[in-house]
Amino acid sequence: MSVSVLITSGVNAQAQNYPIKPIRFIVGFPPSGTNDFLARAVAPKMAEFLGQQVVVDNRGGASTMIATEMVSRAVPDGYTILLNAPAHSTNPTLAKPNYDSVRDFAFISLVAESQNLLVLHTSIPSKSVKEFLAFAKQRPGEINYGTSGAGSTPHLSAELFQYMTGVKLVHVPYKGSGAGMVALLSGEISMYFANIPVAIQHVRNGRLRPIALSGTRRNQAVPGIPTLSESGLSGFDVTSWFGIAAPAKTPRAIVDQLNSAIVRAVNAPDLRARFLDQGAEPVGNTPEQYTAFIEREIAKWARVIKAAGIKAS
Repeated sequence: MSVSVLITSGVNAQAQNYPIKPIRFIVGFPPSGTNDFLARAVAPKMAEFLGQQVVVDNRGGASTMIATEMVSRAVPDGYTILLNAPAHSTNPTLAKPNYDSVRDFAFISLVAESQNLLVLHTSIPSKSVKEFLAFAKQRPGEINYGTSGAGSTPHLSAELFQYMTGVKLVHVPYKGSGAGMVALLSGEISMYFANIPVAIQHVRNGRLRPIALSGTRRNQAVPGIPTLSESGLSGFDVTSWFGIAAPAKTPRAIVDQLNSAIVRAVNAPDLRARFLDQGAEPVGNTPEQYTAFIEREIAKWARVIKAAGIKAS
């Protein structure tokens, strides 16, 4: 009998009593960013419904590929899961990772969606997209923008912004959105397409100036802020999303248990309120719906990346 058959047989037997030990929740970003916030918010709720700890393990680097490859190679027993983010759908085109972004995973559920908020350092004298475009076009190559890494939605948002407007900006990637926010607050960079949860407190206390949203509709966490489409960039739509996956061949019974815990967690009134206050919209869907979503995202971003000539750095 082969080793793979033995492992599969053992995993299927364990599925009957799952979970009997803590679950390792791998996050491909450093602490303090939106991904980390969402993971640490949903993990205790999942633990409550599963009856075992869900331990967040930050493994940042290589545009989430270190963490993602780690999970793709993990034993498919439900004790190692991954927080997916948009880089999962852009890396196949930008970076050619050492795993298959669809076949090597069992997708469990989409957790939440959010938009990016175009925020400026307060030294930039612009209060709208129109004013900022006029300001930036007079200073080609002089305005720095930060991101949480190549292929992240802040990066894609800024590249699409340049492609649609003709402005010339300078990309400064950081190791996570937390570091990018520190750089923006200090004036090291001038703009950032930040996920709403990571920027919201700085916007509310007046330390950053928001001028537009990257999605197709306004967000209740930042009332009064228009979308980029409303601001003259018709069709602009870049949305961040966050979901959970396991290694491929994880038994369906385990996937279903994890899915149930996630859906119950994101629909818990206290967690929903917390997400919405931070600008993230809870989702919770089926494994089939999440898998189809991932496939659509990979195809969509392959088209956008090629059309806009976006590079990995």
